[in-house]
Amino acid sequence: MSDYKELSVNGLWKNNPALVQLLGLCPLLAVTGSVVNALGLGLATMLVLVGSNIAVSLIRNAVTDAIKLPAFVMIIASFTTGTELLMQAFTYELYTILGIFIPLIVTNCAILGRADAYACKNGVLPSAFDGLMMGLGFLAVLLAIGAIRELLGAGTLFADMHLLFGASAASWELNIFGSDYKGFLVAVLPPGAFLVAGLLIAIKNGVDNELERRAAAKRTVVKGSKRVRTTGNVA
Repeated sequence: MSDYKELSVNGLWKNNPALVQLLGLCPLLAVTGSVVNALGLGLATMLVLVGSNIAVSLIRNAVTDAIKLPAFVMIIASFTTGTELLMQAFTYELYTILGIFIPLIVTNCAILGRADAYACKNGVLPSAFDGLMMGLGFLAVLLAIGAIRELLGAGTLFADMHLLFGASAASWELNIFGSDYKGFLVAVLPPGAFLVAGLLIAIKNGVDNELERRAAAKRTVVKGSKRVRTTGNVA
C-alpha cells in the first residue's frame, strides 16, 4: 500500500510531469485557453498514459533493450490513434478545436518517460496506477491553467462544456464577472499561458519550501530536547 501511496504523491505533487519534470509543455501551454479544452486534452493524455503503461508492462520481458524504444513508440502511437478516433466519433467539434495536439500526444515526453522509467520495470497493476496518477497530475495542471486563463480572459468558467459532455452541459457556464467584463487579453494569448504556468510552479515551490522549513524546525526541536531523570521508587 505504501508503494501506491508513494506513486500517488509522486504523480500528483512531488514529481508532477508538468510542474516538476516540465514535460508536455507544448500542448499544456497551447490548448489551455478554456476549461473544456484543458479537460479534453487532459483526459486524452491520461487515457494514452494508462493504456501505454499497461501494454509496456505486459511486453517488458519479451523485448530487448535494442528495440524497446521503437516498440514503446509504436504502442503509444496505437493508443493515441485509438483515442483520436474516439474523439472524432463522440466529441468531433472539440476534436477539431484541439486540432494537431491530439495526434501530437505521441510525442509527449511524459508518456514515453513513464514507459521507460517505470512501466518496463514493474508489473501491470502498479504500472497502470503510475500512469493514472501521472495522468491525473498532468490533468490537474491543465485544468488549473485553463480555469485561470478562461476566468481572466473571458470572465467565465466551464463555458462550452457541451462540447465534451453533450447538450445537458450547455447550462454549466458560470459568468463570474458579469456581462460587462471586457476580458484580459494577455490571459487569452500564448504569453498568458507562460505567465500562469510560471505562477503555478512558483506556488508549488513556495509550498514545498515552507513544508521543508517546518520539518527542519520540528527536527531541531527534537534534537534540543533535554532528558529528564527520575529518581526514587514508585509504589
